[in-house]
Amino acid sequence: MTKFAVFLRGINVGGINLKMADLRTALATLPLTKVKTLLASGNVVCTAEASAGELKSMVEALLRERFGYDAWVVILDDAQLNAIIDACPYPADDASTHSYVTLSSDPAVLDELARHGGEIPGVELVRLSPEAIGWPAASGGTLDSPFSKLSARPRYKSTTTTRNLRTLLKCRDALA
Repeated sequence: MTKFAVFLRGINVGGINLKMADLRTALATLPLTKVKTLLASGNVVCTAEASAGELKSMVEALLRERFGYDAWVVILDDAQLNAIIDACPYPADDASTHSYVTLSSDPAVLDELARHGGEIPGVELVRLSPEAIGWPAASGGTLDSPFSKLSARPRYKSTTTTRNLRTLLKCRDALA
């Protein structure tokens, strides 16, 4: 059995509202064990006898069928999640800055985001792994940050999602 963190894109924002209890009930129909949701923003930890790609396909198909929206997820196994957290140079708890990690199911998309983001004055990015880019944003200015606006473009919707570093830490702790 492999431990996984599953990050749903766009949950409980933009009109896609899912109750975490309903999400857990739906996921219980898949061959998963130890399913737990964290926060209300579409974070799930579980174990499965499947590859990350197989799990991604199963979860996206289930969400589309059960909840009727274009569902996209990024799946990390526990080793990937730990490596991303360990590589992040930004603090998890800083009153003036929030540390974010943009995750992707397609490393080429992150290459593109890093290239474009690096061209924006004042944007600080660090590649944490093939699946992740870390970046800081001033507290209270996350949605207005240039990289947030770049990564929110429709082109990236199907392959990326962004989480606060604190959320990744909670997922890691839940997998322990």
